[in-house]
Amino acid sequence: MNDAGVRARVDGRTLRAERTRRAITDAHFALLEEGELRPTAERIAERAGVSLRALWTNFKDMEGLFAAAGERLMERMRADFVPVPPELPREERIERYCAQRARLLELIAPAARAARIREPFSEQLRKNRMWYLDFAREELQTLFAEELTAAGPARAELLDALTVATTFAGWSMWRDELHLDVAGATAVLRRVVGSLLPGAGPA
Repeated sequence: MNDAGVRARVDGRTLRAERTRRAITDAHFALLEEGELRPTAERIAERAGVSLRALWTNFKDMEGLFAAAGERLMERMRADFVPVPPELPREERIERYCAQRARLLELIAPAARAARIREPFSEQLRKNRMWYLDFAREELQTLFAEELTAAGPARAELLDALTVATTFAGWSMWRDELHLDVAGATAVLRRVVGSLLPGAGPA
C-alpha cells in the first residue's frame, strides 16, 4: 500500500473513532435529558448503538467520558451563544443577557442536575463546573464592565453575587425548588440582575 493509501486508511479510522465518540457523548446527553441522571456505561453504549467494548476503547473510564461530555456541552453552549453588545443601554443589555442566560441554563440543566449527584466523587465533573463558571464570569466582566468598575472596592463582591444569580445555582432554585416555569424564572433573573447592578433599577 502506498503512502496515500495508508493515510486514507488512518484518516478513515480516525473519522470512525470521532463518530463513535460523538455518538456515545450524544447518547449520554439523551439519557440525561430523559431524566436518567445516573446512566450506566451499559445504558450509554446501548443507546449509542455500540458495544460496551467500543465505549471503553474510546474512553478508558467514566472520567474520560465526563471530560468529553463536558467539552461537547461547552461546544453546544458556544454554538448557541450570541454576545450581547456591551455598548447597548444598560436595560437592553440586562434584557438580552437574561434571555440568553435562560436558554443556556435550560440547555445545561439535565447535565448539571446529574453532575450534582456524582460531582463529590468526580474530579472531572468538578473541573467541568469550573469551565462553565469561568465562561459565565468572563461574559459578565465583558458585558457589565462599566457597572463593575463603578462598584469600586465592592467589584469582586458584585461579580460573585452576579455569578451566583446567573449560573445554575440560582436557576436550579427557581426551576427545581420554587417550580417556576422558564418565563417566570427568567423574570426573576432579570429582577435580580437589575437590582444588583449599580444605577439600575429592577429590569
